[in-house]
Amino acid sequence: VAERVTRTESQTRVRRDAVPRKRKARRFSLRRVPFYFLIALIFVYTVFPFYWAIRSALTAQGDLFRTPVQYIPLEPTLANYREVIFGASSIVPNIWSSVVVATGATLLTMLFAVPAAYALARLRYPAKRASGFYVLATQMLPPVGLIIPYYLVLQKIGGLDSYSGLTLIYLTFSLPFAVWLMVSYFEDVPLEMEEAALLDRAGRLRTLWYVILPQVRGGI
Repeated sequence: VAERVTRTESQTRVRRDAVPRKRKARRFSLRRVPFYFLIALIFVYTVFPFYWAIRSALTAQGDLFRTPVQYIPLEPTLANYREVIFGASSIVPNIWSSVVVATGATLLTMLFAVPAAYALARLRYPAKRASGFYVLATQMLPPVGLIIPYYLVLQKIGGLDSYSGLTLIYLTFSLPFAVWLMVSYFEDVPLEMEEAALLDRAGRLRTLWYVILPQVRGGI
């Protein structure tokens, strides 16, 4: 009998404790409504520009500025994409020009940045600190202040409106950044690995190619 009374009392306590917990859960959920509402506003504010861009791309030219605004195009069309890709205002030549210039600038940057960064990280030569400061100082120059000098130089050498001239300009901006970025990778390579390769008569170039570069491949 005592056990039954004890079980009954425990069940009664559990039921009494469950009621305030439900009330607390309801209060807690109601308190979070403003938070969820704020999250929804931020989501709409972030996603709306992408939605509007897709809506404008699928809407005909004559319906873009029609009132009232059609948030969902009634007659979706791909005419805008055909015009941009195959029409008179095609962007394909511009994309090809960007690919050529970006590829050329990247390859030249790696070609010059790797030995320059290796020299700054490992070699000892006169004016090493001065040369490192000069590479860093080129990053401090405002690009706007270099427009006129670049134009005059390219005009003298006949590089205006050409892939080579634009690649040369990009190279002047990307090379100092790449050098300083890769110096830290070369400095992280243990010096003992390089010394072991030099003791085996590998030479500087072979050491750089077979020992150092595989270690800094991620940075490159």
